[in-house]
Amino acid sequence: MVQETTVPFMQGKVSEAKVHFERALDCKHTEFDDLYPYMIEHPQFFWYKRYVAWSELLTIVKLCQELDVPWRHLFSVQQAEYVDKRVMSAKVLDYWFEKNDTREHVGH
Repeated sequence: MVQETTVPFMQGKVSEAKVHFERALDCKHTEFDDLYPYMIEHPQFFWYKRYVAWSELLTIVKLCQELDVPWRHLFSVQQAEYVDKRVMSAKVLDYWFEKNDTREHVGH
């Protein structure tokens, strides 16, 4: 059985990873930029940054699943489906923010 404090902690980690991924999609500054500042000069940087953020998100969701921590409510239905499929496809990159024909982007 998961401790009561584990559920909000893990859901917080999922939310943080989601924001990290969305910031990477929008080419905004992330903690990855601080770790590898030299990569900004390379064209493949944004692809790699997105891959790292996606991997982090999938890892945390997998831990939630193993701990029976609810996570789906933190995503749109479409986003949860992308996470379930686990593949960061062009569709994920192009339609992650789509919701009722509008684009929602991460602030900051």
